[in-house]
Amino acid sequence: MTHSLTPDAAEALAPPHNPLSAAARRVDSGLGATVEAAAAGLVLVEIFVLLAGVITRYVFHKPLVWSDELASVLFLWLSMLGAVVALRRGEHMRMTGLVNRVKPRTAALLEALALTIPLAFLALVMWPAFEYAYEEMPVVSPAMELSNAWRASAIPVGLGLMAVVALLRLFRFHELRHIGIALAATAAVCLLFWVAGPVLAPLGKLNLIIFFVVIVGACVFAGVPIAFSFALATFAYLALTTRTPMLVMVGRLDEGMSHLILLAVPLFIFLGALIEMTGMARAMIQFLASLLGHVKGGLSYVLIGAMYLVSGISGSKIADMAAIAPVLFPEMRKRGAKPGDLVALLSATGAQTETIPPSIVLITIGSVTGVSIAALFTGGLLPAVVVGACLCAVVWWRYRREDLSQVRRYGKREIGRFLLVALPAIALPFVIRAAVVEGVATATEVSTIGIVYAVAVGVFIHRQFDLKRIKPMLVETASLTGAIIFIVGCATAMAWGLTQSGFSQDLASIMQKMPGGAIGFMAISIVAFVILGSVLEGIPAIVLFGPLLFPIAKAVGIHEVHYAMVVIFAMGIGLFAPPFGVGYYGACAISKIHPDEGLPHIGGYILALLAGLVVVAAIPWISIGFLKT
Repeated sequence: MTHSLTPDAAEALAPPHNPLSAAARRVDSGLGATVEAAAAGLVLVEIFVLLAGVITRYVFHKPLVWSDELASVLFLWLSMLGAVVALRRGEHMRMTGLVNRVKPRTAALLEALALTIPLAFLALVMWPAFEYAYEEMPVVSPAMELSNAWRASAIPVGLGLMAVVALLRLFRFHELRHIGIALAATAAVCLLFWVAGPVLAPLGKLNLIIFFVVIVGACVFAGVPIAFSFALATFAYLALTTRTPMLVMVGRLDEGMSHLILLAVPLFIFLGALIEMTGMARAMIQFLASLLGHVKGGLSYVLIGAMYLVSGISGSKIADMAAIAPVLFPEMRKRGAKPGDLVALLSATGAQTETIPPSIVLITIGSVTGVSIAALFTGGLLPAVVVGACLCAVVWWRYRREDLSQVRRYGKREIGRFLLVALPAIALPFVIRAAVVEGVATATEVSTIGIVYAVAVGVFIHRQFDLKRIKPMLVETASLTGAIIFIVGCATAMAWGLTQSGFSQDLASIMQKMPGGAIGFMAISIVAFVILGSVLEGIPAIVLFGPLLFPIAKAVGIHEVHYAMVVIFAMGIGLFAPPFGVGYYGACAISKIHPDEGLPHIGGYILALLAGLVVVAAIPWISIGFLKT
């Protein structure tokens, strides 16, 4: 996928002739355990703080006026510490297509550069980050009367810890020769740009190509984490071609990471892990299999339906796939399904279910564009059904001659029993949606209701709740949260830099002048976001271009929710379509199926996704027909 080696796998490959690797390993072990424990604890505290806010407001009618403030302070610390954990574990989003295709020595050097380039950014931004935290000292929160420096300090502390972790990772996994070459190359490029500063400044908007196309593109394709690619290009652009103080960039980074609505991200990630651990996902799949297993292609329909239902709970595509593939694939293989077709369909359903609430992409769109989260949650259900129907058509065609003579058909009583077991899990997505739409809880708070619900189902109904798995789940939640929120912050800073350059006004002017009005704009958006989704993944693409394009869509007469659905599906197709779509490789990794096996089979599913996207784009009612006017 987009991640580098896990710590355990990479540890086994640590070069024995690096005299510093053993010492680095010992230091990293102690530091990593401390940071992971702190990050996991913050996830747990956030759950309790938000849950307490819901209970006191709706049960006792005495709201905790300080709960949102405390949650906001802790969230920035969680995001920064989570980013440290993600960097240590090699879990920041990155494109490794080139790294995986070059010779081992070249790949090792690129992996070293993927650490030294972030180190360069961290070294450059460290002092502005301390300045920013110092400048925030006089600002006092209204309810807790707490200096904002307590919250803002998370940025320099997190950046400093990331620098230490990156250095330790360099010495743990790389030869001294590769480390020296990577550090020298990174320093040389930084020095070259610093010397060229007076030449670059007069170039005007040509610098946008140099910094945001050439530098970002080179870093991304070399395997540098996307967040650091954005951040370094933005820092260099502002420092070398403008007079903007660098603490302003740190402020934009803070702004991007501090939307309270984004606190829903870690809570829904943890909820997704809970439904897998408590057996709720397995119960849903077992019921669907008993209902459709005797139909030709029945288990493929179950896969499509299960992804629809599970996506409504976890909000994380990787969590969805991990919950479903291990349960369904063995039986599907027994029935003669080709592994390549299985992984192709799994990848396609990942794109199909991107609009199912509480999708993290939906939450991100709401946070950066101001579109109502409740409206997005309502609008996302039916479009996914339309796209799913298109996938079902392909399944029907491919499995119309499937031999089912040996397949058991369940009776009504058995199906009813499976339904009874699965009912709590099936009800959860609708409970979540109803709580948000009816105003019982915000999109952030409702996840805590889902967590309590999942724990109760696991303990009292399924009787499947392993306390030993809670800490690893919390650490994984913090790591994924850090990777996501840090990239949102860096992309926000980059989007601000583009806006200050006048790029947004130029883009708006060009897009508005395109022929075809709303239809032309929609068609261009589809093509653009398919490409962006394959290169940048959904969240950074949305943060970068959402604030620029959504106002244009509204100006040409396209409903914002309708446009959001089209954009999300377009990005999903790019994200899950090979050869560049990293989601496809995630599906392969979870399925333990080689990517080459899925390539001959995925074409039909991609065409089905495109057909469904065209239908959703052409008929706005599918997205907005159930919105309250």
